[in-house]
Amino acid sequence: MTEAERWFVYVLRCRGDRLYCGIAKDVEARFAEHRAGKGAKFTRAFPPEAIVATLAVTGKPQALREEAAFKALDRGKKLQRLAEWATPANAGQSATHRTPSPRTAEHD
Repeated sequence: MTEAERWFVYVLRCRGDRLYCGIAKDVEARFAEHRAGKGAKFTRAFPPEAIVATLAVTGKPQALREEAAFKALDRGKKLQRLAEWATPANAGQSATHRTPSPRTAEHD
């Protein structure tokens, strides 16, 4: 996958231990936008505290599919998916994983 083709699906831990999922070409820059109040309505209401995980994928269409699939899950399955992103089987997809807290609040 070339740099131009690479997109990232990212998950943020937000205030109240909520999860937010989005896509971006540059996750760190997008995280900074969210923290500055220039991101999604959800992250303005529940400011992001940390990047929980990122998943590199080929192309925006695949990123949008992964984001939609993640958002359709309940909290428990979201946490399972985050663990899957960090497994060696997904190494070709360049997942970065930071352990999320298993609280019950969630964002779809």
